[in-house]
Amino acid sequence: MKLVVQRVTKGSVTVDNKIVGKIDNGLLVFLGVSKDDTTEQADFLIDKMLNLRIFEDSEEKMNLSSLDINAELLIISQFTLYGDTKKGRRPNFSEAAPLDLAENLYNYFVENLKKVSALKVETGIFRAYMQVEIHNDGPVTFILEK
Repeated sequence: MKLVVQRVTKGSVTVDNKIVGKIDNGLLVFLGVSKDDTTEQADFLIDKMLNLRIFEDSEEKMNLSSLDINAELLIISQFTLYGDTKKGRRPNFSEAAPLDLAENLYNYFVENLKKVSALKVETGIFRAYMQVEIHNDGPVTFILEK
């Protein structure tokens, strides 16, 4: 499982010209699922993401987590995170999870994120064509993998 975590001042995701998820100050997270991923990896990454200290404190040092600042979270599925571009010019998606596994683990991630924190959690729509608006803060971007 791979997360691209971006600190944002706001973000939204639109499907068919309708905003389906919208946040203010927090994290916009692209989530990719590989064919070998498990719920244990999802749990690990939920904990890592929630406790990652990437928000600034009063001394402008990254010392605060999403939990510390009551961040809002926007989770968007993105299978292209497992596109291998090492050979040729067309990405190879052989490491990406099959549709059923990817959807199940994406839903597991979102539901368990809601269970373990009281933070606002918004999402895109799995497998939909989405347009994402991101207002990066910093910019601050991290890749989390397990």
